[in-house]
Amino acid sequence: MPKINLKGEKMKRKILTTTVILSVILLMSSVMLMAMPVNAEDLPLQPSGSQPLPSGVTPDVIVKTKVAMSFRPNPVGLNQPFLVNIWLVPPTHVSRYLTGYKVTIVKPNGDQEVITMDSYCGDATAWFEYIADQVGTWKLKFEFPGGYFPPGIYQAQGMWVKGNFTFTESCYYEPASTDWQELVVKEDYVAQSWPPSPLPTDYWTRPAYQQNREWWWILGSYPWHGPGGGSNWPANTNPYWSPNYHFLPWREAPETAHIVWKRQEAIKGLIGPFTSEQKKPESFISISAIGGPSVIFQGRCYQSVTLPGGTSALRCYDLRTGEVYWEVSPDPVPSSTFFGFTSRSSVQLEYSSGGSEVPGAQPEYGQTVYLVTIGNGRLIKIDPWSGAIALNVSISPLTSGTYYRNGYALGVQSTNPYWPYFGPPPQNFLINWTTLGSATSLKDRVVNNITWPWTSEPGGFGSVVDFQAGIAAQVSAINNPATGAEYGTYLEAVSLKTGKQLWNKTLEDETAYPSMVADHGKVAFLTMNGYFLAYNLADGTLAWKSETLDYPWDATGFGAYFAGSAYGLLYRNAYSGMYALNWTNGKIVWKFEAPAPYPYETPYTGRNGTTVYPFDGEFIIADGKIYVFNTEHTPTQPITRGWRLFCLNATTGKNIWNITLCADVPGPNPFYGAIADGYLIEANELDGYLYCFGKGKSATTITGPETAVPLGSTVLIKGTVLDQSPAQPGTPCVAKESMTAWMEYLHMQGPYPSEVKGVPVTLTAIKSDGKVIDLGTVTTNGFYGTFGFAWTPEEEGTYTIIACFMGDDSYGSSAAATAITVGPAPPEPETPEYPTPTDYTPMFAGLAIAVLIAIIIGVANLYTLRKRK
Repeated sequence: MPKINLKGEKMKRKILTTTVILSVILLMSSVMLMAMPVNAEDLPLQPSGSQPLPSGVTPDVIVKTKVAMSFRPNPVGLNQPFLVNIWLVPPTHVSRYLTGYKVTIVKPNGDQEVITMDSYCGDATAWFEYIADQVGTWKLKFEFPGGYFPPGIYQAQGMWVKGNFTFTESCYYEPASTDWQELVVKEDYVAQSWPPSPLPTDYWTRPAYQQNREWWWILGSYPWHGPGGGSNWPANTNPYWSPNYHFLPWREAPETAHIVWKRQEAIKGLIGPFTSEQKKPESFISISAIGGPSVIFQGRCYQSVTLPGGTSALRCYDLRTGEVYWEVSPDPVPSSTFFGFTSRSSVQLEYSSGGSEVPGAQPEYGQTVYLVTIGNGRLIKIDPWSGAIALNVSISPLTSGTYYRNGYALGVQSTNPYWPYFGPPPQNFLINWTTLGSATSLKDRVVNNITWPWTSEPGGFGSVVDFQAGIAAQVSAINNPATGAEYGTYLEAVSLKTGKQLWNKTLEDETAYPSMVADHGKVAFLTMNGYFLAYNLADGTLAWKSETLDYPWDATGFGAYFAGSAYGLLYRNAYSGMYALNWTNGKIVWKFEAPAPYPYETPYTGRNGTTVYPFDGEFIIADGKIYVFNTEHTPTQPITRGWRLFCLNATTGKNIWNITLCADVPGPNPFYGAIADGYLIEANELDGYLYCFGKGKSATTITGPETAVPLGSTVLIKGTVLDQSPAQPGTPCVAKESMTAWMEYLHMQGPYPSEVKGVPVTLTAIKSDGKVIDLGTVTTNGFYGTFGFAWTPEEEGTYTIIACFMGDDSYGSSAAATAITVGPAPPEPETPEYPTPTDYTPMFAGLAIAVLIAIIIGVANLYTLRKRK
């Protein structure tokens, strides 16, 4: 039987709300409101839906009605959906709806189906979709059985009109029906929608034009709090946010080391000699930490900064160019601290549905978006366009909250937040409250609250949470009084619904390392024995024990405090490399190591004794990639050379690109990077700059001879392909394999590369008569961005020569054109005429004979003379 979709996302905008009907609704509502008496406490609260007319009841008002039905497309193709809209006039009050709408469908083979439904409040409309599963002529009829509304109080929940409305008179809407209407179903497919817009592969900018609906799933903002899911959701990935996952969905992430722009945020770098006692170079540790944007929304970044003079401000700047739009100083600008080093402010995004005019209908008015900060006992909402404060209210008795889902936060109210270090055991309450709306008191924002066993909210210090499973877990190493150090582990799990402890256990011979995460219904944590243990959150049973990480560094628990989860994998960054483990069985799926080219630069070793760089910093996961950097918990001075930011394939661990960069020194080494629209913004502790990596603009030029050339001549076509990114405008566009060395040379005082590969340029000639000639592809000179091509045209005429760079992961495409004219070939040179030469051969022959005779005679005379003597 065909499926009926009553609330399909595809049709949410298809509710019939014509200007005429809206006008009638508003008119009827205003007339009724003016006519309502206000003192009728004795009237009962009535259901909003109409009732059959009771036997023997005479209504005070009888409403004559007219109904209509529309369906499209008509004709429709076999197995395609068609939309049916039905409505009645005059409409009801916004607090009422009509029940018992009936549509009878008769198929070509005689099968009949009856669909019943109720109208929406106020406008008396309804709709549904149906699959056309038979070829031929269908018949449809809409019938309304009549509806009675007794006197009483009716409640309205519309967007514009809410509250209780009193009606002292009854009314009855008379029955009505349409004639039978025909629908034709054909074998052929009928185009039913706007052609889809392909996802962008070239350079693009915000805002995304609303015609390009198919782009929506790559337009995710930063950060993300979910929930997720849907057809584009990656497999084996929790649809709920958790602070330990480090995962960002619905966005593209850069596959290139190309720097789009940079801006210095703090004074960093090496310090020159300042005392005779200084034995080695040292790095400058700025008082101001380098942060990154807390939010990226609609191509704009929002970052907490400290202005000259120490004033805290919220800065808004362009994601693709770094251009600053505004800086404002809301009071307060909440920030969090850890080990004494200030991190980014806790600015989040709140999406608030605009609602629908008709109660029960799908939202019609889009989303209202605010920047939200929670801290210092206040909730502040900021307009992302102007920076103006839209709301600033107290959340007392809470001082802060964990924004765990769009529009919702968790906070703990404790009678003694300092326990167990001071005072009696507290009584704690987990408060689930909403940031949505404009309420000025926390009590009006509370969704629910439960008794809670911890002084911190789930996901706070020492705990992890799986929101999909609805369970939080606490994993803590035990401070052993005998050793004065941590030895053993305490585990417990608590329901997020009831606050009740589900189970607890003590592991005497396993000491937890603070690298833990809860996902897939399990809580997994690293032990100081170098392997992960995973316990089922529901009952505390052991799910698996992982393979031991590599000896010696990782097998003893050394490494970062962080873990992550996405794509069915548990991620762990350690001192000898980055690991991915299977959530099902704990097997190591892959490990990535960063070999050090000079073994005396670092003390760490990986597999096969290879000297490697450590991974002790946080990371971020997006678009099937992991971004992670080298660092230590407590770096030496000077900072180790060769530390890099890596982009790895999250499934295979393969290195996609890397560049010299360290995100934070010293401290907890958080990943300040933010990703949206195919760009990564990350701070570099090595030079104090904030860098933006991703695709930039390119510009192509082309020139040819400015005068006509004769046919048969070879012409030189030449041009350039240059980078137009704000970081390095006018420099050559280079191939991806040369990008890292080229960026390090331009921005990080790296050596001049010995080899730089250029980019391909396609050349095409178009003759004035339309003939197209493919001239082939040339590659630019990587060092200069130039190209040249020698071409001998075979025909006379004027040609348009087009040079096209198709773009790649690093650059958007660009093209340019020039024109050349080929004239006639030069004429052949004429051969000069000369007189016919005289033939002197007989003369020379006679002369030779005469000479010979004379010689013979002479010889004979000489012989005769000698005889006489």
